[in-house]
Amino acid sequence: MLFLTLFLAGWFLILAVSTLLFALRRGSQPGPLPQPLPRVSILIAARNEEAAITRCLHAIQQLEYPAHLLEVLLGDDASTDATAAVATQAMNGFEGAFHILAIRENLGTARGKANVLAHLTRAATTDYFLITDADIAVPRTWVQALLAHAQPGIGTVTGLTLVQGPRLFDRLQGLDWLISLGLVQVVSDLGRPVTAMGNNMLVTRAAYQATGGYEALPFSVTEDFELFRATLRHGFGYRILFRPEVLAESLPMPTVGALLHQRRRWTRGVEALPWWLQGGLLYYAGFYPALLALWWLAGPLSAAAVLLAKMLLQGVLAALCFRRAGRRVSLGLLPLFELYTPALTAALAIFRLLPLSFDWKGRRYK
Repeated sequence: MLFLTLFLAGWFLILAVSTLLFALRRGSQPGPLPQPLPRVSILIAARNEEAAITRCLHAIQQLEYPAHLLEVLLGDDASTDATAAVATQAMNGFEGAFHILAIRENLGTARGKANVLAHLTRAATTDYFLITDADIAVPRTWVQALLAHAQPGIGTVTGLTLVQGPRLFDRLQGLDWLISLGLVQVVSDLGRPVTAMGNNMLVTRAAYQATGGYEALPFSVTEDFELFRATLRHGFGYRILFRPEVLAESLPMPTVGALLHQRRRWTRGVEALPWWLQGGLLYYAGFYPALLALWWLAGPLSAAAVLLAKMLLQGVLAALCFRRAGRRVSLGLLPLFELYTPALTAALAIFRLLPLSFDWKGRRYK
């Protein structure tokens, strides 16, 4: 019982300190934009995205950045649907440069999305690569907001992404995502590079080329994290932002199975994190087993009190995260979130142990 008490006390201390640090630290502050304003390349990898690509491209057309300084490159990764035709129609009348590249061959070690981006970076003609996904809608201020943090020596700038959708399942994904990004922000603000998100990221040409590009990097199903680590190894700095002007909206995973495949891919990135951070994540994930043990040893009232305390403290963190992102959280989701989180964690643990390939966009990877 003493060990269990110490475990839970330590768990609450970590969450409380993290919440306090998130509330007090402001993170990276924007600097002056380069003058004159530079041309930038927006890179989008798309495979069978006819249902989502119009939303993505319409958001790009609404950017406040001068259109003549935008070069939009869409990599059509052997789509078997009408992705290219729908994209062409969506960008009709766009005043900037727009090109669709048909991706038919692999470059070096690159596969999947990494291979598409390898092709797109070769075709890009600017010094700034802004990478997003076909299921993402970026904000109007996206380009200048990322550029404002790309100071000399900075190789990558990562924006903020929120899952948005009308269903309860969608909203729970959004809550989960933003709380997780809030904790990532705390670690990043302490000078510990954790990760980068390839659906909302700026990479300078200098940093990208220093790594040799995706065609020279080891293949990974978390290609954004692999590139991020490579830029750090080459001495480039980074910025990870938690600000409304870089908040992009992502379509949710439509099914539990799709969500498990997504999270299983992400666990590969987690497995590449430093040992101390992996240990911290395991410790954090140990709350629910500890809660079950408390139920067994001390009874349901004690377990319920601890769970309520956790909901209250995590609710404070969630409110802070949504407020900083310029959104409002529905606190009524928190009780359901306490069912969603352990169910997803248990399902993912089982799913991770199964001898399955990664399924992504109709392709399977070992």
